[in-house]
Amino acid sequence: MDVNYSFAGGAITTAIGGDGIGRMIINRPEKLNALTDAMWRAIPGALDWLASMNHARVVIIEGAGGKDFSAGADIGEFETLRKDGSTARIYEKGNSDAFAAIRTCPVPVIAAVRGICFGGGFGIAAAADIRLADETARFAIPAARLGLAYPIDAVQDLVRALGDQKARWALFSAREMSASQALASGCLLTLSGPGQLEMEVFQLASDIAEAAPLSVRASKAAISAQASRLQQDFEQAEALGARTFESLDYAEGRCAFMEKRRAAFSGK
Repeated sequence: MDVNYSFAGGAITTAIGGDGIGRMIINRPEKLNALTDAMWRAIPGALDWLASMNHARVVIIEGAGGKDFSAGADIGEFETLRKDGSTARIYEKGNSDAFAAIRTCPVPVIAAVRGICFGGGFGIAAAADIRLADETARFAIPAARLGLAYPIDAVQDLVRALGDQKARWALFSAREMSASQALASGCLLTLSGPGQLEMEVFQLASDIAEAAPLSVRASKAAISAQASRLQQDFEQAEALGARTFESLDYAEGRCAFMEKRRAAFSGK
């Protein structure tokens, strides 16, 4: 049975099943899943609820309604919450905290992208570990058409997702990118046909959830350390890696290999 919890008045919903697969849903389909300030600020708590409180082994982020991932920040709030430099800094702190929560989530995060994935929605997808999409997906960063700058940390995520030149193209021109262009840039792992994305995402999430959780966490930490180049991140990754050799899961993995059976990992 799934355990469910909602945030931001139901605009961010979460669920986790007995298989260890968590889901975070951007739930505002009538507004193309555009995010309000309250929704941005709810994302760190939603991911903590899934990964820390309910021990998700992998988290899928998707948009509600089956049509769009997210149109990004709700521009309707800009006149009050992002009207000048001082208010913009406060507002963008919520954005950056959300991106950081996705980027530093201790378990892998998969973005399942359909339809519109613009602005901050693209930022959410770029902060994820892995992105899968279907043929309806469309990507854009319209900041240059609005006269504002994209948060620095989100730009770094875009560079990692798209590569240097494609990120420059997206930010400088504000042009829309098709799903096939995003795939060619390396931004997407796979591109699914109509009706196939859910199965592709679930199969990948299932493989991750069935893998040894401590090994997966150590691998994510090592990859993150390579990206950040921070000594503290290297030390954390090294400690997590060392922990695997003393784990019950390592003993279970060796035993299962010798017995030619599927290992049953506990995360201990």
